[in-house]
Order: sequence, then structure tokens, then C-alpha cells
Amino acid sequence: MERRTFLRGAVIGSSAAAFGGTLWRGAAFANPAQPGTSPYGALGSADANGIQLPAGFTSRVIARSGQKVGSTSYTWHNAPDGGACYADGTGWIYVSNSEINPSGGAGAVKFSSTGAITGSYRILSGTRQNCAGGKTPWNTWLSCEEVDRGYVYETDPWGVQAAVRRDVMGRFKHEAAAADPVRKTIYLTEDTTDGCFYRFTPTTWGDLSAGKLEVAKMGSGTSGTVTWAQVPDPSGATATRNQVSGAKRFNGGEGCYYADDTCWFTTKGDNRVWQYDAAASTLELAYDDSLVSGPPLTGVDNITGTSSGDLFIAEDGGNMEICMITPAEIVAPFLRITGQSGSEITGPAFSPDGKRLYFSSQRGTSGSSSGGITYEVTGPFRA
Repeated sequence: MERRTFLRGAVIGSSAAAFGGTLWRGAAFANPAQPGTSPYGALGSADANGIQLPAGFTSRVIARSGQKVGSTSYTWHNAPDGGACYADGTGWIYVSNSEINPSGGAGAVKFSSTGAITGSYRILSGTRQNCAGGKTPWNTWLSCEEVDRGYVYETDPWGVQAAVRRDVMGRFKHEAAAADPVRKTIYLTEDTTDGCFYRFTPTTWGDLSAGKLEVAKMGSGTSGTVTWAQVPDPSGATATRNQVSGAKRFNGGEGCYYADDTCWFTTKGDNRVWQYDAAASTLELAYDDSLVSGPPLTGVDNITGTSSGDLFIAEDGGNMEICMITPAEIVAPFLRITGQSGSEITGPAFSPDGKRLYFSSQRGTSGSSSGGITYEVTGPFRA
């Protein structure tokens, strides 16, 4: 497929992704974040949807697995996982993966300027265990298979163009992806206990049909200078993480998010949030629950952020919270889902205007992949 068929009004080579304002430059943490008071205050009692929110915020259910979305004909997929939002005229689109195997794929919900649901449809079918992924600056969704020798699929959030498998981005247990439009590369995480941190640099920015896959190298510590080495065989005939001597190991790579020269990613095996300074090529910890007494954030998973410099990290288990890490290095709960201890929170993403937060409870109240619930939270988010 030609590159132009995936363009949706984005400027190739733009210097900032969504919410990638200059405030992020001041958000590089000097030390791992510590518990403190949320800028939004304490959580209130659970609302009718079982969600505890700060004052001024409200929630609504957008979709439920196995049920039609609003008045549309699309049946929402099981096990909703990673997601992202896209501007669509005066409205927007929220895309969501399905983490089931086989027949994973991804779906989308369309909203009007008032937030009314105007459409819902499939954008990817016939794939396996689509967990997280990432948004590109040219407004496509990279849906990642979390299976051994899994693929990355580039999909159209509008559901017009057929999805394209991007073999050159490597075959491994993919988790998330985050585009860096300054260095014109895409960072990738790997969900294994001895996984790696990768970057894929396309030959032509905006065209993922050809390019170079590299793996990060660093010493054994939690901070230092990162170098990159090319993966000789992205096909994964030999596991990509084992092809380069000295590749840095991470315990279960999860969410990945880029803004203003920084790539933030999480590792679930040790409950850490890492920050890679792409300008300086250095890595350090933004959060480590072993360095915190009574850590509010555990089971770290998907991650996103806002123009205020706040990170929002979803929990896989834990207290079923989405927690914040602020530029002031404070970590605190933003919301908590009650009565769903057999689930996990997935797919946090903000609407283009930053006023609505979307996310899912992957297994809902039933604890089954067929019980997924997708939510929207509206309120006075910090600009």
C-alpha cells in the first residue's frame, strides 16, 4: 500500500505528537516519583458505574463486550485493551484492541463534537492477542500482537483502508509502540521477563514498509547511557532479544508513550516506569514501587499523558486504579474501579481536546474476556 493512503491530515515530520507540548521538557524526573496528594484531590464514593473519581468528574459506559455499541450495528469486541484517540473533523475516534487469541483485532467508536456516539466498526480482524500498540503522527494505529513472533499491524482508524502487516518492525512478543517524530523512529516494548526495548527507524518517515530494527544496550543498572545495535534478523527465527550481545533486559515491557524528547515505558515484573531521554540517549527510573512505602501504583501497564506533563498509568490488577505521576514527581490515584478485582484497566487515551479520558476494564465484573467494559471520564483535566 502506498504511504499516501494512510495520511489523514497529519504533517509528516511534525516535531510534537498529541499532548507533546514544551511542558514535557520540564517533566523529566530527577528522582523516582513518591506518593503525595493528587492535584485533583481525594477520590469520592463510587458512582453508578462503580468508579471512584475526584470531585467534578463523571463517568459513563461507552461499550460492553458482546453488545451493540450505542445504536450502531457493531458488537463490541471481547477483552478490550490498548487504545488511542484521533481527531475527526469536529469529533473524534477512539480505537481499541482485542486481546483474545485467536481472532483478536481492533475496533473503533466514532464521536460527534458533543461526545455522542455516531458510529462503531472493525478496523482489524484475523490477528492474535492484540494487546497494546501506538498512534503514529500520520494518524494510523499500530496494533501489536502479544504472542511469540507476533507482528505489528498498521491500521486505519477510519476503517477505510485495509490493515497492513509490518514485518520489518520485528517478530516478537510485542506490547506497545510510541512514535518519535523528531528522530523519526518508533519505540517498541516486549512483554517477556527478559524482554528488550527496541526502536524501528523507517527508511522513509511515514512509510513503515522498510527500515531498521535496533535494540537498546546499557549496563546492568537502572540508569545510564543507551546505545543502539541493529537486530540482524527481524523475522525472529532466532529470538530478536537474543541476537545482540549486551542487549538491555527489562522485566515485562508494557505501555509506551512519547512526548517532547522523552519516551516513557513501563515494566510490570518490577512495577517500574522508565524514562528514556531521546535527546541525550540516557535512561533512568521515573517510578519504582520498591523505593516507595505503601506504593499507590502497582501492576503498571498502559500509559498515556497530557499537555500539563501528567502521566496516567493504568493498573493490571493492583487496586484497579489509574494513577498519575505529575511533573512535581508525585504519584497518586486518579480513579479507582470497584467490584472488578478479576480484571485490569487498559487503553487509557484522551480525546483530542484533552477533556475526556477513555479506558476499559478488560474483564469487567465477570472476570471473563467476554465481560469487558469501556468507559469515558469527563471533567476539569489540567491543561
